[in-house]
Amino acid sequence: MKTFRDKEVLVTGAGSGIGRETALAFARAGARLWVADINLAQAEDTATQIRALGATARPLHCDVADNNSVQAMADAVHAEIPALDILMNNAGIGSAGRFLDTSLDTWRRVMDINLMGVVHGCHAFLPNMVARGQGGHVINTASAAAFIAAPDMPIYAASKFAVQGFTESLRGDMATHGIGVTAICPGIINTAIVANSIMEGKMGEGARHDKVVQFYQKRNYTPAQVAKVILRAVQRNVAVQPVSPEAWGMYFAKRIAPGLVSRLSEKELPFLK
Repeated sequence: MKTFRDKEVLVTGAGSGIGRETALAFARAGARLWVADINLAQAEDTATQIRALGATARPLHCDVADNNSVQAMADAVHAEIPALDILMNNAGIGSAGRFLDTSLDTWRRVMDINLMGVVHGCHAFLPNMVARGQGGHVINTASAAAFIAAPDMPIYAASKFAVQGFTESLRGDMATHGIGVTAICPGIINTAIVANSIMEGKMGEGARHDKVVQFYQKRNYTPAQVAKVILRAVQRNVAVQPVSPEAWGMYFAKRIAPGLVSRLSEKELPFLK
């Protein structure tokens, strides 16, 4: 997919952060946007910003953890167009806490959003993309946590490892239909997901939570920088796309020195000390 002009693009989690900036980037490239978020007001704000660029945008309310909500969104989209050209399953939630401090409720919530949200999106939109027979692209937001699992992030890492594995399998499956599939692994990005993460055990202590937020803010790798990489990855049909330098470092470290990575994973996140 060398050009995005007049392509129909849907982004979940488009009300803020990486989702919003990617939607804006696609709009600047000439695409028509469908921007979905569990917070409709934020989706509407993103749509307003897109229209200010002279592009087309439709805000949609969607809870990606709820298959019925995703299917209703797909029905609304397909009532107006035969199929999407690009689907970005981006909505997600963060979590942190040592395993013994985590609750099963948190496991279910994070998996329902981070993993099943991706599955729901693909399940609702891919049949029409395949039936149309004109190719397309799926973008699934994974994480650098899909490369290296920190001991303080068992739930989040599990959800993103699963997204990565699903994406690789789906890519092989969809190749016969001319549909590209990319896993985006951003890394340490300054977005609201950090402040809004579910923190349990010691990670939930105010001082520690604040340290994490401040670390991401100080690093200040922006969602707009991520968006540029995402568009380029779609154009090149990249399978796995690390983004920030940290993500690239984790990507190569896992392959070159897995033993070292295993030992480092036993250590506390350095910015919490």
